[in-house]
Amino acid sequence: MSLIEREADHVEGFAPELAIVTHGGGKKLEEPLVVRPTSETIMYEMYSKWIQSYRDLPMCMNQWNNVVRWEKRTYFFLRSMEFLWQEAHTAHATHEEAQKMVLDGLNAYAEVSENILAVPVIKGVKSDSERFAGAFQTTTIESMMPDGKALQSGTSHDLGQNFSKPFNISFQDEQGDNQFVWQTSFGFSTRVIGSLIMTHGDDQGLVFPPKIAPVQVAILPVRSDDYRVVEFCQSLAARMRNQGIRVEVDARERLSLGYRINDAEMRGIPLRIEIGPREMAAAELQLAVRHLQEKRKLSLDHIEEGVQKLLDWIQDDMFARAKKRMEKNIHDVATFEEFKEAMETKKGFIRAYWDEDPETEATVKELTKATTRCVPLDEPESEGVDFFTGRPAKRRWLWAQSY
Repeated sequence: MSLIEREADHVEGFAPELAIVTHGGGKKLEEPLVVRPTSETIMYEMYSKWIQSYRDLPMCMNQWNNVVRWEKRTYFFLRSMEFLWQEAHTAHATHEEAQKMVLDGLNAYAEVSENILAVPVIKGVKSDSERFAGAFQTTTIESMMPDGKALQSGTSHDLGQNFSKPFNISFQDEQGDNQFVWQTSFGFSTRVIGSLIMTHGDDQGLVFPPKIAPVQVAILPVRSDDYRVVEFCQSLAARMRNQGIRVEVDARERLSLGYRINDAEMRGIPLRIEIGPREMAAAELQLAVRHLQEKRKLSLDHIEEGVQKLLDWIQDDMFARAKKRMEKNIHDVATFEEFKEAMETKKGFIRAYWDEDPETEATVKELTKATTRCVPLDEPESEGVDFFTGRPAKRRWLWAQSY
């Protein structure tokens, strides 16, 4: 408890979510233990011992661990009392190096989300009230779910010297002077599994982009008791595996073809091939494309190359469709009346000029349940009018209801 209380804004921001242990082994503890809500304070006590000289910098540490947040209302994957995440903590000699690390972390998260999960995101800066407790500045990747709600999918924080000073994390520079380090932290959690499920899933079940799909192709013999067909399916799978494609032959006995088809769909397998005696004799195979619920034909002679090209196209197409849906649901408004109407009828991201007054932010949240998501990194400064107060504003912010 003494460590987490050392940075005032940090403990104040986390106070409602802390799980605190006061007794252990039938006895009252001399000092309460806070079950790890995040790792800044417990790690930085050690940073102050490890870092002595500029030669020790930069110090960049990454870890995977479970954390506990006392959530009163939980959602599968999105908000739970315990979750797994990756968190990185870095220390630098200059603020410029730390700021570069913040963006490097954020860009890595955006790359994973967009290039692997096929979930488009907007990179931006959080408002003062929405930033990480104790941070100098918080950057974020925000994704939009099909119901129009926003999901904060990863954050990267510029901690400035807000932790290095109270934890006395200092170093001797090349001139022999003592300096406090500049720090960052950034985290990416199993919340993105929820983002993946909601962005691409449908009424039939999961829909996986090929890059993240545990099984990319399901091969189903029409009759699992026909050994000739099963043998053909196994040989076809071997050809694909030699090209690095993840294939599964579902020849489970006593399960109908219809059951196995539904199972493959529910599991989100990107491609499905059904093979019987007719398909064995044909020059082409028919493949079911999961995310479109339609069929494509490929030459059997070059099935490996054809399947790989189709998987690459599916990955790109899933991302393009999700991005188009997100862009279609970004609505520009100029007044609070337009803001309310858009929030009630259109959902999605609402883009509006805001003068960054926290009172306005709190009032709008109370009236509409919408919060500021971020000001995009590529949003230029311009002359505008605050949609709520009518005062001058310089940047357009994204607002939305969120999970």
